[in-house]
Order: sequence, then C-alpha cells, then structure tokens
Amino acid sequence: MAVIRDMMPSFELFQPATVEDALALLDEHGREAWVMAGGQDSLDWFKDRAKRPSAVVDLGAIAPLRGVRATGDGLEIGALTTLTEVASHPDILAKYGVLARAARRVASPQIRNQGTLGGNVAQDARCEYYRNGWSCYRAGGNVCYADAPTGMNREHAIFGGDRCVTVNPSDTAPALVALEAAMVVRNSDGERVVDAERFFIGPGVDITRMTVLKPGDLLTAIRVPATWAGARFYFEKVSDRQSWDFALANVAAAIVEESGRIARIRIAVGGVAPYPVRLTAVEDAVRGKARDEETAAMAGEIATRGARPLAQNGFKVSLVRALVARAIRGAEA
Repeated sequence: MAVIRDMMPSFELFQPATVEDALALLDEHGREAWVMAGGQDSLDWFKDRAKRPSAVVDLGAIAPLRGVRATGDGLEIGALTTLTEVASHPDILAKYGVLARAARRVASPQIRNQGTLGGNVAQDARCEYYRNGWSCYRAGGNVCYADAPTGMNREHAIFGGDRCVTVNPSDTAPALVALEAAMVVRNSDGERVVDAERFFIGPGVDITRMTVLKPGDLLTAIRVPATWAGARFYFEKVSDRQSWDFALANVAAAIVEESGRIARIRIAVGGVAPYPVRLTAVEDAVRGKARDEETAAMAGEIATRGARPLAQNGFKVSLVRALVARAIRGAEA
C-alpha cells in the first residue's frame, strides 16, 4: 500500500541550540512547524509527502535534552536520550528494568542508536491508510477505512476505537505507564507535568492527536519516580518479526510482593488501542493474591473484557489474555 516518492517537499530547517530558541521557533511557525528528534519517523513522513511542514525544528543540538539524571525521587530521562542508552543505562537496568527491556525491543539496533525515547512516545499513528494520504477521520475525512467491510485491520485496535481504530505504536509507552512515569512538557507559557497514563489520548478526546502535545508544546523529559524502583518486572512484545517491527500486542507490569502475595501492581498493554491501556480492573482483582495459575488465568480473562475485535484481528483477544496471564505468573526480577 505504501506510496514511495523520489524526493521530499522543501522546508526550512532550523537547528536551535537551546530549549528557549526552539520554543520561540514553534511559536513563530505554529501549525506549520514540525519537531524532529532522532528523525527516524519524521523522514518517512516527509519522503512519502504525507506531511508537508514549512519549518522543521531539529532538536539535535540541544544538549540538556539528552541523558539520564538521578533526582531526589527517581530518574529524569531527557527526551532526546537514545533508545540504546535507555536500554543499557546502569541505573535503568538496576531499578527500572521494564523500561530497558521495552526500549531494547524497539525496531532494530540501528534505529535504537538514532531514535529517542521522546520520539518513541510521541510518534504518530502507523495506520497505512492514514500514512498514505487516505481521507480518513484522523486526516480530516469522514470514514475509517480500516473499520470498513473490506478494510485491512489485522494490526488495529480491539479496545478504545472511536471512529478511528489505529493503535498507539510505542513499545516504551506501556512500560512508562506501569512505572507511573510523568512527562515534562514546555511551551512559551511555562512547564507542566503530565502523568504518562494521561499523556496518551484516544480519538474520543482528539482524533487528530495521539498525545496531549499541541502546536507550540515540546516534550523535554520523562520522570520516573522511585515508587517502583526494584520491583519485579515483566515486559513481552509479540510481533510478526523479532526486529524492525511494531507490536501486535505488548504488556508491561511492575509488581511488589509481600509474604508471597501481590501487594502492589501496575500493568498496561499496548498495540491494542489508540493509547496504552492500564488494566486497573486486573490490578484490583489480583491484589492480595498469590502469583499462581489461578490468579493468572483470572487476570487474563478480566483483561479482555470489553474487547471489540475487527474482522481480521480477533487473535489479539487471545494474545492479550495470554500476555497478561504470563505477566502475572512469571514476573521477573
């Protein structure tokens, strides 16, 4: 379905050295501005001419947006920190392994070396109809081609569809939700901090966006609190290929046990809704129970309640059931 063209449309490139300069450029160019981090997703949009910004603001020269820093209550990860660094940083590996595992499963080593954590969580929908210029709801039209009788929807949502049935494509997003992370967003009016669970939005909130970011906003950092440091973690991603592919479904869990029972838990699934889905009903049901087969099976059943599979993706219901059960049964240190 992809339409490959021979060159990108022209745009003006800006490479600010500070966050303040970047924000000034975003204000100046408004909706015509495009924020570029690692460029892995941006260049695809430009080459296929599906996005035609007049101004591209390349953040690569803003050093404070890179790196992992210890704080009084956890870690702060700059939005431009590469996925390779996230996957290999000793503090993340030691205390927040679920995020390291999720970052390690993104795409391929070459893409992880260039791609950033901020770019991974802020990327747009991967639906081929949308990306190839079809006039769908998300693109301003009046139909969802994936949800049409003859639509191709194997990779699409089984939860949360509201006119649009695309899924959030980020592997790190469910891990950040499980870790109770928060996103630091700046614009010319100041800074705000948004819980990861609320950072991602569905089409019922705004069908043109997948996150709370609006024109003029800049994601500068991700804060991971100490709340779940050292918990037992589980991350698993199922995709058609082991690399260079997006999830058909993934799961991230953080579990704290006391006396052989689940005392605290956060669990989220991705690849099955327009946003990472935190499974609060599962959390409530398994709290206080042992991590045994009975609890795992119950969790899997609860996780799939309300699923509305499309013509070609009914397998995702069984997939989510199995992934959640395995997360409960086999969470690793």
